Amino acid sequence: MEKVSIGVIGGSGLYQMEGLEEIEKRQVNTPFGLPSDDIVIGKLGDKKVAFLPRHKRGHCLLPSEVNSRANIYALKSLGVERIISVSAVGSLKEEIKPLDIIIPDQLFDRTKARPHTFFGEGAVGHISFADPYCPVLSKLLFLAGKELGYSITQGGTYICIEGPQFSTRAESNIYRQWGLDIIGMTNLPEAKIAREAEICYATIALVTDYDVWHETAADVTIEMVLDNLMKNVAHAKQMLKTVIAQIPDTPRQCLCATALKDGIITRPELIPHTVKEKLKLLIDEYL
Repeated sequence: MEKVSIGVIGGSGLYQMEGLEEIEKRQVNTPFGLPSDDIVIGKLGDKKVAFLPRHKRGHCLLPSEVNSRANIYALKSLGVERIISVSAVGSLKEEIKPLDIIIPDQLFDRTKARPHTFFGEGAVGHISFADPYCPVLSKLLFLAGKELGYSITQGGTYICIEGPQFSTRAESNIYRQWGLDIIGMTNLPEAKIAREAEICYATIALVTDYDVWHETAADVTIEMVLDNLMKNVAHAKQMLKTVIAQIPDTPRQCLCATALKDGIITRPELIPHTVKEKLKLLIDEYL
């Protein structure tokens, strides 16, 4: 089976990718269950791409219900080395306006109830997560947006909350005092798990609203979010077409590619056989 090295995880409003040719749908089972939906594999120009809608087609999954471990494992099993995530976010700063695009470089975790690692059950692994987004892939995304003339910013901190409720006014103002830039519900644990799988991960963050801190803008509502999101999704799709064509076929030089090299702490002979089998795709070369 030919490997697919580029994956796209579509967020709210992005349930399919126009322009994909030679399409096939593939259901991939994993040791962590089924991913959010069938993975659509096709060609975009001369590049093979695997597309997965994060919330399932029709938006059936809460952020807390997204099985990130299965999603990432399934993409890894297809040969994916780079994941471009598309996510709707709120702005926590006046200068970051609705309909802007942010390519974040930092994450702050406020999730509470989501499995956040492949490890456990007798296997201990630690990865470096100081820089949670791949700098190489993030730069390609930013340059693609600039090339297309979009209002786009490189860098910023994404705070990920549990949801599905939006923030209280008090929470939103505290996040602003912390100096955070955008707020969403989906990049964690997705980014952590992608790093454990040694997959480059970067996000196109589509700003839909000012959260609830803004004194003159209307409080965030789902209608507002969806209306602005639909306007920005077209930009995200064009960015994907542009950047995917520019992703090199050469071996990766970033730290994402070897994130687990020194990260498995448990002695191989002490890892239970069932866990070794479960994690074989991820850890086999290091045991």
